This record gives sequence, C-alpha cells and structure tokens, in this order.
Amino acid sequence: MRQLARLELVTRKVFRGRMKGERRSARKGQSVEFADYRNYVSGDDLRTLDWNLYARLDKLIVKLFLEEEDLHFYTLIDASPSMAFGEPTKLDYAKRLAAALGYVSTIKGDRLRIETLGGRRSPVLRGRKSVPRMLDFLDGVEADENVSLAEGVRKFCLRNSGRGVVVLISDLMDKSGYEAALRYLVAQRVDVYVLQLLSQEEIDPGVTGDLRLVDCEDDDTAEITVSAPLLARYKRTLDAFTGGVQDFCSKRGMNYVLASNETPVSEMMTSYLRRRGLVR
Repeated sequence: MRQLARLELVTRKVFRGRMKGERRSARKGQSVEFADYRNYVSGDDLRTLDWNLYARLDKLIVKLFLEEEDLHFYTLIDASPSMAFGEPTKLDYAKRLAAALGYVSTIKGDRLRIETLGGRRSPVLRGRKSVPRMLDFLDGVEADENVSLAEGVRKFCLRNSGRGVVVLISDLMDKSGYEAALRYLVAQRVDVYVLQLLSQEEIDPGVTGDLRLVDCEDDDTAEITVSAPLLARYKRTLDAFTGGVQDFCSKRGMNYVLASNETPVSEMMTSYLRRRGLVR
C-alpha cells in the first residue's frame, strides 16, 4: 500500500473534469499555485483581488491561480469465460491490477469507475473511503459474461461519453477480432491503454501428445497432436497476433502492454505501466 500511495496516474491528454481534484490543469481557477494577473471585470470574486497592487497602482487586479481538476479514470475488464484460465486466473489477475490502479486513482482524488464488458459497473468512486466499495465490486466479478469484445466496448462507450483515461484489460481472445472494439475507443477520444493479459501456459505451453481442445466460450472442439514443430508454429502465430495488436495500437495513438498472469502486480505497476507512462 505504501508503494502504491507514492504513485500517481498520469495522462498524455488534457481533460476538463467536473470537480476539483489534485491534478494541475492548464485552466485558470482556484488553488494555491499562482498563474497570472488580469484586470478586474464585473462579477469577479472580490476575494481574488490583489489589494497590495491596488494600494500601489490604484487599479483593481485579480490574481489567477492554476485550477486543480480531477481525472476520469475507467478500468474496463473482460470477464468472459476465457479469462478463467490460468493460475492465478487471468480474471483474478485483472481484478488485482484493477484494484491497484483504483487505489492509486481514488486516493489521489480522481473519479474512478470500474466496468466489465458485460455491463457490470461500479459506482463512481473517489477518495480513500471508497476503496472498500471498490474491492467489494471487484470481489463480485465472475468470468461468466458471454459478450463479444466489440459489443462490450461499444456499449461501454455509449454509457460513458466523458473523456478521460481508459485501461482495457483483456486477453483479446475473440473470434471476431479486436479491431472493431479498439476503433470504438479511438473514436471516444480518450487516452487508451490496452493491456493484453495472457496466462503463462498460453505464452509458453508445456504440453505434448494427443489432446482434445475445447473452446470454453462456444464449446468448439479440436483434436490435435502436440509436437515440437506444432509448438513452434503456435509460438510464431502468437507472436504475430500480439505484434499485430501492438502495431494496431501504435498507429492509433494507444498504449499497448502485453502481460503474463505470472508477472507480479507490483512489478506491473512500478515497471511496465510506469515505462508506458500511465503511472509515475
């Protein structure tokens, strides 16, 4: 917790929040940090007048301060059955990461909402007192949502028209592809981080022999014989898939992070996501 408390979420874009927060904005408003002077106009708050300047210049001058705003921060979790794979499961890892990001967000005064692709959504959370409610919400998320990636993201965008930062945590394992889903986020004009989460068994399968594979989302089956050449081809295919996602995101201004469920969440927060600029 102490390590997380030293972190702060950052964004590459400037957004206008609805409430005052601890994040410095380019707008002029009210805080303790001086920004500039300007002449008084009717309607200005008299408390912002600089009476020392009035005594010297006989002119009404208003002091301007940098306004502090909150950041809208969304974590969108894929809770489809494929996320129940691995040890810990990809969904458990996603929830732990969402909790870590949420903790950093709420204690810094940002506005946090956590949603799943299937439409479960937390209330808007803000402040240290909201941390137990965030954990209660995450505890109730199960890998039981049969919704396509594109449809889940489309409905998320319709529910949340405001700007901010969105972290999508998903394995992106969808037979209809990931491109349409990510295009919805691009159109939303938010600061997007795509965190593709795979289990270590998916990254480096340790299986051999004759196997019957069953798709946990649509029950499709396949009989295969796992051999060294087949594993090599699988790894080339996986590398091409993850490389394609990375290239897709890079060309559209989105940050992409490939993560294993065996990477400690603390390392993910202080190393991977720090290098990508989401936290500092």
